[in-house]
Amino acid sequence: MDKLSGIFDTHAHYDDERFDGDRDKVLSSMNDYGVSYICNVSSDLKGCKNSLELVNKYDFIYCATGVHPICIENLPSDWIKKLSEYAKCNKVVAIGEIGLDYHYEGYSKSKQIDGFERQMDLAQSLDLPVIIHSREATNDTLDVIRNFPKVSGVVHCFSGSVKTAFTLLDLGWYIGFTGVVTFKNAKKTVEVAKEVPNERFVIETDCPYMAPEPWRGSRCDSTMLVSVANKIAEIKGMSASEVVNITRKNAFDLYRLNL
Repeated sequence: MDKLSGIFDTHAHYDDERFDGDRDKVLSSMNDYGVSYICNVSSDLKGCKNSLELVNKYDFIYCATGVHPICIENLPSDWIKKLSEYAKCNKVVAIGEIGLDYHYEGYSKSKQIDGFERQMDLAQSLDLPVIIHSREATNDTLDVIRNFPKVSGVVHCFSGSVKTAFTLLDLGWYIGFTGVVTFKNAKKTVEVAKEVPNERFVIETDCPYMAPEPWRGSRCDSTMLVSVANKIAEIKGMSASEVVNITRKNAFDLYRLNL
């Protein structure tokens, strides 16, 4: 694998309890592995607070504040107000992760859609991009996106078809690729990676989840993003350094960073 530098992990969860034992050790060594930027993405209100603590501690970390669809129930009545307050931090670069997840039994579609729409409305009012989680909910996700034409962002850990990807691209969105693209059974994701234009995709770990090959099944961290860059380089017929440079610029554009 290439020795890479300037990597931007656009979606990580270092506030996750799986990093409680060695979080500082892991993060303090990132630059040694070529990781220069990380966006830590919140899943609930507690995660928002923890993410803000991380960005205050590490210069190279930015964050997104939002509520994941599986965490949307049993929120306090002022939760949108709280998100609005969190977003005042200048290192909050997006609202996320938000969206829809119809995978697990017992979910409330109406509550998920309402929570999604309220956070899209917040992003619109704050003029911030969003990070969307969409699992087994493609049509409803697209419907909500179309209802907020002034809002753009990224669909992270993209698992849809080439057709869905191009629908999002036509609407001005980015596509996020995780370690899934390295899996042997990820033929659909590989096809999407091949077809998505260079200026419209970013790379991410979604750590501690989605560890790429050859680490699949272990706790993921941003240093493993080199495997994703190498796989996409193979798919697109370019060098891994080119992938890193392209996706870093795309991440700056996505999160509106001027560094």
